[in-house]
Amino acid sequence: MLKFFASSITIASIIMSLPAQAQTWPTLNGQEPLIIGHRGAPGYLPDHTLEGYARAARMGANFVEPDLVSTKDGVLIARHEPNLKDTTDVAKHPEFAALKHIETVDGKDEEGWFASDFTLAQIKTLRAVQPRADRSAEFNGLYQIPTFEEILTLRAQLSKELGREIGVYPETKHPSWHAEKNLGFEKQLISILSKYNLNRADAPVYIQSFELANLKVLKAMSPVKRIYLIDGTDVLPDGTVTSPQPYDFVKSGDPRRYDQMMSDAALQEIAAVANGIGPWKPYIASYTTDAAGVKTRIAPSDLIARAHKAGLALHPFTFRNETKHLTDTDKGDPYNEYALFFGLGVDGLFSDYTDTAVAARAKFKAENLKK
Repeated sequence: MLKFFASSITIASIIMSLPAQAQTWPTLNGQEPLIIGHRGAPGYLPDHTLEGYARAARMGANFVEPDLVSTKDGVLIARHEPNLKDTTDVAKHPEFAALKHIETVDGKDEEGWFASDFTLAQIKTLRAVQPRADRSAEFNGLYQIPTFEEILTLRAQLSKELGREIGVYPETKHPSWHAEKNLGFEKQLISILSKYNLNRADAPVYIQSFELANLKVLKAMSPVKRIYLIDGTDVLPDGTVTSPQPYDFVKSGDPRRYDQMMSDAALQEIAAVANGIGPWKPYIASYTTDAAGVKTRIAPSDLIARAHKAGLALHPFTFRNETKHLTDTDKGDPYNEYALFFGLGVDGLFSDYTDTAVAARAKFKAENLKK
């Protein structure tokens, strides 16, 4: 089971626990942790645009992350969700007004416009917008919604431009739901990777999914590295992390929730089909919240050590600069959160601010690892 220790901590106490001037990172393989440009560079530009992926790569990201959904005509495009209402300007297109409806996604009703009702040609008339109200809307309406193939073409161009391999980290969004709509896209995903010479074990590719059944299918189809995502719902005042039930488990009758997928037995089950896990970061380092809203870090769980023992890498999500996404223990400085997780031994992490993450990694290395 996942074990948390109730005492509060300081970031310095974690770093001080590392061997003095260690020679290698405390990761599974001793290599420096990966920086993954979460949805591109959403701290600066709208999610999932070619421009955002390029910015993240030029800021130093090792991988860029496209979330994949399918259009009506079976083309893989990059959107955070099948619902287009928050990340595109679809509401400003009267020609699509009739397509607005309530759709049941993973058993929950939501209203909007869904990619599965649009052809690629129609999608290409839309433009991306910033979904977060506390971030700049300056670039709303400027950028197209890219296809997965366009992203892979860009990846090759950026790798050549920057003189280093830029990886791609696609997520299969709601695979069971897509299958219910006869839009399952596992075969197409692998076919596209093959087309770009990326369907191999040593390719700079991770495929991630919140559904273990999906990863089992993908393992049978491809040697590409796979990551099982572990979702969370909330952090209770005492630091307990709550979670939903994976939708593939709902469909199969498996009663387990995500928080139950980090027992030693579950980690072994995951290791049989995946190379690592992508947990919500409070599963690694949670926090308490008092009556005044002050968030205080508590001692980290033992998840990293147990996952590494099972041979699994850990790539937690999502790191953000805004103060509201930090705890009071972090003292308003994103570096303190990054340093905590680097010191604990994460093998990579998803960040909305690649430049901050890359700088934090360099600072941590300079201060804590031998040259």
